[in-house]
Amino acid sequence: MLGFRRSRHRLTTAAAVFGLLVAGAAVQASAAAPAAAATPHRILFDNAHAETAGNADWIISTSQPDPLGQDSSPSAETDWTGALSSWGVALQKTGDYSLKTLPSGSSLAYGGSTATDLSNFDTLVLPEPNTLFTTAEKTAIMTFVKNGGGLFMVSDHTGADRNSDGEDAVEILNDLMTNNSVDSTDPFGFSIDTLSISSDYPSAISDSSNAVLHGSFGTVTKSLIASGTTATLKPADNSAVKGLLYRTGYSGNTGAFFATSTFGSGRVAFWGDSSPIDDGTGQSGNTLYDGWNDTGATNAALALNATEWLAGGSSSGGGGGGGGGTCTAAQLLANPGFESGNTSWTATSGVITNSSSEAARTGSYKAWLNGYGSANTDTLSQSVTIPSGCAATLNFYLHVDTAETTTSTAYDTLKAQVLNSSGTVLSTLATYSNLNAASGYTLRSFDLSSYAGQTVTVKFTGTEGSTLQTSFVLDDTALNVS
Repeated sequence: MLGFRRSRHRLTTAAAVFGLLVAGAAVQASAAAPAAAATPHRILFDNAHAETAGNADWIISTSQPDPLGQDSSPSAETDWTGALSSWGVALQKTGDYSLKTLPSGSSLAYGGSTATDLSNFDTLVLPEPNTLFTTAEKTAIMTFVKNGGGLFMVSDHTGADRNSDGEDAVEILNDLMTNNSVDSTDPFGFSIDTLSISSDYPSAISDSSNAVLHGSFGTVTKSLIASGTTATLKPADNSAVKGLLYRTGYSGNTGAFFATSTFGSGRVAFWGDSSPIDDGTGQSGNTLYDGWNDTGATNAALALNATEWLAGGSSSGGGGGGGGGTCTAAQLLANPGFESGNTSWTATSGVITNSSSEAARTGSYKAWLNGYGSANTDTLSQSVTIPSGCAATLNFYLHVDTAETTTSTAYDTLKAQVLNSSGTVLSTLATYSNLNAASGYTLRSFDLSSYAGQTVTVKFTGTEGSTLQTSFVLDDTALNVS
C-alpha cells in the first residue's frame, strides 16, 4: 500500500491533448461477446460431465446434440426422453428457444468453430456435473459468462458422487469458481455449502419486481429440497449476488437455496438440488423423482423464468425491473478506459490521468480519485441512456490503496451511484473505503436493468479525510446492454 501524499499538480498536459480526439477513437478493444439474446434464445445443456451417471438422467433428450431429432414438435414431456425433458419441451413449445446438448465425450470450449462452441449460445446449463472441468473448460465457461453469457449451475447434496470418481457437484462447481484462470477471487459472490439437507420447501423472498420470481412462466413461491444443499452469499465480493429462495429458518447471506448474480457482462443462477428439475421420466433403469410437478412447489416456473432471465429474455433477475422486448447488444459508455483523457466524462480536475504513481489496469490512463492525505472530494460521472427492453450491467475495475492503518474505521470513502436527469440519487450501488484496500484491481458489477428506458448518470464520489491518503483508482468501465 502506498503512503505518499499525492500532489494537486497532476499531470494533465497529455490528457488535454487526448481530449481533442473524437470519442469514437476511444473505444477499447474487447473480447467478442455472445450475440444478443434474440428469438430464438440459444441454450446449451451439458451432458459431457457424467450428468447421466448412476440414477441421474439430467438430459432433455437422448437425441444429442439436437433434441429435435427425437421429435421435432414435442407436446408432452414423454416426447423427449430424459429427466429434464419437461424443461426442454416447455421451452421448445414457446417457439422462442433453440436447444442443444453437449454430448458425452465432448468438451466445453469458447471461441472455436464447432456447432456446440459456447460462442454460439446465450446460456449454458450445468445440471449437476459429476466430473471436474478441465483447466481449458473452466477458462471457456468463465470467459463465456464474463463476455455476456448466462450460466445456470444446478448442484446436489455433498457426497452425491454418482460415478465414484471422488468428486461431487458441490466440489466441482466450487472448483470452477475458485480455481480458474479468469477470476478465482469469488467472482460470483457465493460459495456452495458442504451440506446434505434431507428435505425442505424453501420459500421465495418478497420481491414483486424480480423477474425470476415473477416472470412470464409464472410466479414462484416455493421450491423443493429432496437431499440438497444451499449457498453462502458474500456480497462484499460481488454486490450483485442475491438470494431468491431460502431454506426454512434462514435468510440474508446464509441458507440461500436459489441465488442469482452477475459476472462481467453475464448472469449466473444457482440451484441447490437437482430434484426440482427432475420430471420423473427418463431412460429405463433410473430411479427418478418428479420434483418438476411437485404440488407443494413451483419448480417449473422457477426453472423457466431463470432460463429466460439468463438468456436476457425479459428480465433483470437479481436486480429487479427492466428488460423485455428486443435489444441490440452494446457497450454504452464513451471513453470507457479513459484513454482519450478528459473526453466524455465530467470529472474533478486531474482525476483522469496517466500519472505513473498509480498504474492503469490497461493502457496508460485511469481515473484516480483522492490520494492527497488531506480533506478533499473528487467526482467522476457520465450520463447515458439505457434503451427500453434492455438488460443492463455496469462494470468497472477498482483498485484501492491507503496509508491508513485501521482495520475497523472507514475514514475515506468512494460511493458508486446512479442519478436521474435532475441529479437526484436513485441508488447508491456500493460504498468502498480504505478498508477495501488490496493489491491489484477488482471487478465490480451491478445490474442497472431497472433503469431501462431512462437517461441516468453513473457517478463516483470520493471523499478523503484530513490525514493519511487513500486512493480510489478506476479503469476499464462498461455499461453493457443485451
